[in-house]
Amino acid sequence: MKEIALICLAVAAFAAQPADEWTALVTQAAQAHDRGAYAESERFYSSALTIAEKFGPADNRLAVTLANLGTSLRLEGKTQQAEALYLRAIGIWRSTSEAPNQLAAALNNLAGIYRTNARYTEAESAYREALTIDQKELGSDSASVALILSNLGTVYQDQGKFDSARQFYQRALEIQQRVLGPNHPDVASTLTHLGDLARREWHLQEAEPLYQRAIAIREKALGPDHPQVAESLNALAVLYRNEERYADAEPLYRRTLQIFEKTLGPAQPRVAVALNNLGQLAAAQHKYPEAKELFERAIAIWEKAPDSSDSDAAAGFANLAAVYAAQHKYGKAEELYQHALHINTARFGPKHLRVAQDLNNLATSCYARHENAQAEEYLQQSIAIYERLLGTNDPNLVDPLLNLAGLYVAEKRFPEAIDLYRRALPLGESALGNDNPKLAEALESYARALRNMEDYAEAEKVEVRATRIRVQTALRAEASSAP
Repeated sequence: MKEIALICLAVAAFAAQPADEWTALVTQAAQAHDRGAYAESERFYSSALTIAEKFGPADNRLAVTLANLGTSLRLEGKTQQAEALYLRAIGIWRSTSEAPNQLAAALNNLAGIYRTNARYTEAESAYREALTIDQKELGSDSASVALILSNLGTVYQDQGKFDSARQFYQRALEIQQRVLGPNHPDVASTLTHLGDLARREWHLQEAEPLYQRAIAIREKALGPDHPQVAESLNALAVLYRNEERYADAEPLYRRTLQIFEKTLGPAQPRVAVALNNLGQLAAAQHKYPEAKELFERAIAIWEKAPDSSDSDAAAGFANLAAVYAAQHKYGKAEELYQHALHINTARFGPKHLRVAQDLNNLATSCYARHENAQAEEYLQQSIAIYERLLGTNDPNLVDPLLNLAGLYVAEKRFPEAIDLYRRALPLGESALGNDNPKLAEALESYARALRNMEDYAEAEKVEVRATRIRVQTALRAEASSAP
């Protein structure tokens, strides 16, 4: 939601004018927006636009109304309509050379649409133009400048450029805390993005306090049922699911869903995101019928929403495919994985992180169907994308490396498998901890490869580690089920 804060400032410029009908409508729209009632805000701005059109094609009030209506529409997921309105408002401000800060705000918000649609070059260009304007008009330490810096961080994060993203986030946070104070909603936005970055780099303990602080700020500043609160709740729930803290994740996911349904309506794309995440939680706990129903509900919303991101639906298809794979319905799983890959390749290009994940998923289905050559090709492509975008030591490489190593063990290509295990296991331990149950199976397969290479001493050490993890997992499960 960081992209919206700037443009709303434009309303205040007119709020002090005589209370004509346009001013009253814009004021009501802004109030609804601040409550998170975006559909209500859209209605007021639409009525205000009818009046503003009569002020003339270059009137500043027309540009303000267009831009603010665009923001309401974007927050409802109507991005195509929003983009057209932003472009029209920007055209007015460019032609009149008036209101440079409002022009910067509109550019900032337009860039948010470009980023969502993976139009990263256009997004970065618009953000940087907005940044240049605000730095000139307001100085380098303004809240608006900080907001754009944070938004630039998201562009880099989406492309896997994590170091650059962190630099922008940290610069933004320092300015925001100094200028706005530590409890402002803009601070919460940047904290949430820093948490997302830490989670994507598998620094899970670092991410949790960032999310918790963001939730506390947003609840106090915006109220407990605001959509921005739901965003931070959802982010923390994703973290808990990654840590297998399912009992902690579920109430956060359900509260997120409740807030989105209440404030945005049951057919809004962000409701689909919440349903999809609940489905992932159910699948992780082997509740496959429940997971399947949730994924199908999410996909139905995404497919019906006129401006919904195809990539969101692709995630739903991939998750539904995983449910079929878990039930050994590999043909159906492969079909859905292929569909997700097709969507993401068309949207993001063939060298994107989402494509790498899709290729890894597809490989697991091919392997289950004994299509080893195809599985190997997909895994090598996945690994190459991750390495190109994230480097050779990123934890996101763990899954495709371990999957390829397991395939090599099955084909008795033990030296190649051993090389992959020696590379993947330290990455997995750094991300998951050295006692995570997901590592036990990999260690056992690694030990098998070592024995076949007659490295019995090392194989025994690895087997002891795997056994220790199995025992610890069983003891934890027993303790958690005890009355």
